Formats: sequence, C-alpha cells, structure tokens
Amino acid sequence: DLGYNDLSCYGQSNFATPNIDRLASQGIRFTQHYAGSTVCAPSRSALMTGLHTGHTPIRGNKEVRPEGQHPLPDSALTVAELFKKAGYVTGAFGKWGLGFPGSEGDPNDQGFDRFYGYNCQRLAHHYYPYFLRDNQKIDSLKENEGQSKVIYAPQRIHEKAMAFLEDNQNRPFFMFYPSPLPHAELVAPEEYVSKYSGKFPPEKPYQGVDDGPDYRNGPYGSQREPHAAFVAMIDLLDQQVGEIMQKVAALGIADNTIIIFTSDNGPHREGGADPEYFDSNGKLKGFKRDLYEGGIRVPMIVSWPAKIKAARTTDHISTFWDFMPTVAEIIEEPLAEQAVDGISFMSTLLGKADQQQHHHLYWEFHERGGRQAVRKGKWKAVKYNVLKDPDQPLELFDLSVDIGENNNVAKDHPDVVAEMQSLIDNSRTPSPVFTFSSGTYLVPVSK
Repeated sequence: DLGYNDLSCYGQSNFATPNIDRLASQGIRFTQHYAGSTVCAPSRSALMTGLHTGHTPIRGNKEVRPEGQHPLPDSALTVAELFKKAGYVTGAFGKWGLGFPGSEGDPNDQGFDRFYGYNCQRLAHHYYPYFLRDNQKIDSLKENEGQSKVIYAPQRIHEKAMAFLEDNQNRPFFMFYPSPLPHAELVAPEEYVSKYSGKFPPEKPYQGVDDGPDYRNGPYGSQREPHAAFVAMIDLLDQQVGEIMQKVAALGIADNTIIIFTSDNGPHREGGADPEYFDSNGKLKGFKRDLYEGGIRVPMIVSWPAKIKAARTTDHISTFWDFMPTVAEIIEEPLAEQAVDGISFMSTLLGKADQQQHHHLYWEFHERGGRQAVRKGKWKAVKYNVLKDPDQPLELFDLSVDIGENNNVAKDHPDVVAEMQSLIDNSRTPSPVFTFSSGTYLVPVSK
C-alpha cells in the first residue's frame, strides 16, 4: 500500500527514504509503472502469472475462513515455477494471500521451496500476530500471547529472508519479499515510533479493536499517533531494503543480483492512515480501491549493477504482468506463445531502443459496484458502478496533459471513447469464481 509519492526519490518531502533512494541512484526508476490491481490478492496474482485481472485466476480479495484466500489453481504457471524450471532455488517471505494453507495455491505448491510469513492477508493486518507460517508448520509466537507485543512480525520475517540470502549465496536464487509494510494497522516498534512522535501534528488518534474475539483477527488496533507510526513503518521498510543491499554486497554477489522494488497498489485510508496529509500520491487522483492513477500507478526501481546504467529514469509504460516475460528473457526460459499478457521490459533495463510497447493495459475491480479501466498510449478510460449500470458512459482522460485525471474529455473524443469501450468489452474472459457480481466474497471451509 505504498503510494507513488511515498518515497523521497519520487517526491516525498515530509520524510526520507535514503536506502531506497540509493537503490534508485544505482539503477533505473520507472515513472509509469502500474500494479496488477488496486488491492492485494489480484495484484499479486497478476505479478505471479503474467496475466492482467481480466485473465489472471485471482481477480479479487476472496477470503477463506479461518485462514487464507481463494487459491491459485494448480494449472497456473507462476514466476516461481519458471525459476525452478531453470534451476533456481526459490523463497517467499512476507504476505502471501493466494491460497490457504494446504490448498493448491499454497506457496509451497506454487513453486516456492521456502515460505515464511503470513499465508492470510487478513491476519497480515496485525504486526504482533500469534503465529506465522513456516512452510507447512506453524511458528507459534508465544511471546505475543494475549495482548503482549514482543515479536514484531516484519522483523522476524526479515531475519528469515536474510538467512535465505546467506544460505543460497552460492546458488542461483529468486527471493520474493512481499513486505506487509506500510499497510494498516499502523504499528511499529516503539524505538521507531518515538523518533517521530510529536513531529507530524496534528495527530488524529484512531480508535480500533484492542480486545475481544476480533482482536488480531482482521480489525485494526488503536493508534494514538497514526502519522508518526506511518513514518516509522516506512523508516523500518527503508532500513530493511538497505540491509538487503548491504547483504548482497557483503556476499560478493551484488553485481549480478537484480533487485526490484515496487508496491502492490496505491495508499490506503484505513486504520488511521492519512495519505492526504503526506501527499502520498502527489498529483495522482484516487487511492487504494480506485482505478484512477492513484490506486494503481506505483513506484518501481530496478537495480542490476552488471547490466543497468546508474541513475536512470524511464517513462516506459510497464506493469506487474510484465514481470514474468521479463524474467523469462533474463533466465532464458521460454514461455509458450500468448501465455501471458505482459511484455518484457528487458530492453528498457539495458537502455536499448527496441523496447516493445503495450497495445493497451486493462484492469477490473469487483468491489464497490464494479470498476474497469483501460489505458492506451496517452489515453485513460475509467468506468465505475459497472454492475449497476453497464451502459453508463466512460470517463476519458489525456494523461499527457492531465496526470491528475481532472478533466473528462469524453465528449470531445467520441472515436477514442468507442475504441476504449471496445477494449474493455474484449479484455476479459469469464471466470466461474470471480463472476464480476456485487457482494462480499466469503467461502467457509471446514478445517
């Protein structure tokens, strides 16, 4: 949930992210990069499968009680499986959300040799959880029993990720590190929060759930200083990125290690979060769950010292579903023709002039009345409440002069509107599970 403007190298001036900025200074910074969706699970599904939300198996946050989300099917080809096919060892550390434990979507059944973290993205709302998943075992965090706050999960997860780097320094590896930071709830260790306490007034205390049956089971906890806690969480995230950079350097593998940093959707407004205060989206309109730019345009930084010239910026239009074809080109592992929606951005990384461009990008969102969006070149079309009124007119924006999507120019360009509507109509295949109907997704299972 890191906003486009939440890094100082992208324009944030309220606080600094020196390590992530350093990563950008030694690589390439993308200014027109898009997440797979505007919420967690479908965004990660697009990343893992190379398919946009009109085609990827997971198109919404569909929960499975008591723990987990609707699973990626076994038939899905994931990036991790591609790496394994090429002889890489694979690990995932952080938040999964693509299949409840023991399902066909379990990370161990989707190409990851090692998983440590939260299987369930609902439980990942909480930073002092009662347990984390260690492959097929439960790592009980007894120190967090009751209302105790001893083990801060992002720090424990980070320890496991760093150990994975140590253990596999002499092998080709792929590490997927979906950090839960800085998603709500807004909680960080006191030594981090105290650095910023009182520095971002006025604070608006958030009253959450601090006891009872729902405690640490979805609803966010209270936070007296949401602004300070938010900055503290990004501070910790930045520190952890710096430690990863230091580790690969110390292991002597920095030159030929690719580090990609990005965010899974725009900033949230939950649990006391205040993205307007921090200008988390800069000039972009909208937030998490929007299909305006603020909900889906995200930072992306790629560092590869042996191949990428330092301190570069690109306006190449790219997206999460480009990751798989890019990886396939890097590791020389062929993909079946038309197996993915993405295109490789390898030429952009290497500074070559032959970069292929997207014909168009498509997103759909199944909550809040249904939302769809498409981008083609400078044009962006957005349609809300499509489940209530599928025939309502599109909004049309010219991003080359209106990055804030403030001026709907649909009436001036009927030919473009017709083309964009046709792209929306033809960019999705039916899903028996994500049927694009209103309502809350909840699938109870007996455990």
